[in-house]
Amino acid sequence: MSEIYVDMGWAVIFIVVGGIIGILLILAATMLIPRILSRLTPNLNEDKEIARGNRAVAEYFGRVVGATIIAIGIVIAAAILGGIVAALF
Repeated sequence: MSEIYVDMGWAVIFIVVGGIIGILLILAATMLIPRILSRLTPNLNEDKEIARGNRAVAEYFGRVVGATIIAIGIVIAAAILGGIVAALF
């Protein structure tokens, strides 16, 4: 019976550690992805275009950055779930 509690404790530890690492990775991604996108389009200054009201650039930039952050979140969730399954079985 106590082995079950130990396994559940490890699962909680994996969840917390994985969640903290996931939050840090998503924060890092929100800082790095716009920089990477700016380097991929050297002839286009997204900040100036968005300030000028160029809606196409703003929507493209927002969709690419948003989709990448969602994808990273899905990968992190899968890693946390894998840790939970590993701890419980």
